Amino acid sequence: MSLGSNLGNRRFYLEEAIRLLDEAFGIHYKALSSMIETEPWGFESTDKFLNAVVMYELDFPDIFSPERAGEAILDICKEIEHALGRNSGPMYDKDGRRIYSSRTIDIDILFLGNERIETERLSVPHRLMRCRDFVMTPLREIASESIISTFKDIFN
Repeated sequence: MSLGSNLGNRRFYLEEAIRLLDEAFGIHYKALSSMIETEPWGFESTDKFLNAVVMYELDFPDIFSPERAGEAILDICKEIEHALGRNSGPMYDKDGRRIYSSRTIDIDILFLGNERIETERLSVPHRLMRCRDFVMTPLREIASESIISTFKDIFN
C-alpha cells in the first residue's frame, strides 16, 4: 500500500495509518519503506508530501475471491482515511478527470498478491503507479522478487 500526507503532522498521519492498518489486519506489516518527501502530483500546492509504501502478508479464506478481498481491504483503507480526517472521496471535473487536492492521509492499494483486479471501485495493480515516483521509489525498496517478476511491465 502506498501512503501519503501533505497536511499537518505528516509523519504522525503515516505512522498512525500504519498502526491502524496493523490493528485492522490483526498483524504487523511485513515491510516498510523509507519515508520520502515529494512534490504534489496532479495539483499545485506549497505543502510537500511525505510518502511511504507498506507491505502486508494477508491470508483470506478460499471463499473470498480476489475482488472481494480487495474491496474488503479498500473499505478498511477508506475507514482509516476517514478516521484520520480525510472526509471527501474522489472528485472529478466536468470531463471526468480526477481532481487532486491536499490531504491528511491517502492510502492506495498497489498490489494484492499476484492478482490483477478490475472492478468499479478497485484497480489492482494501481493504474497510475508507474508514472508516480513518489510510489515507485519507496516501492522498489521493499518489493518482493515475486511481485517484480510478475509485474515486469510496472518495474521496467
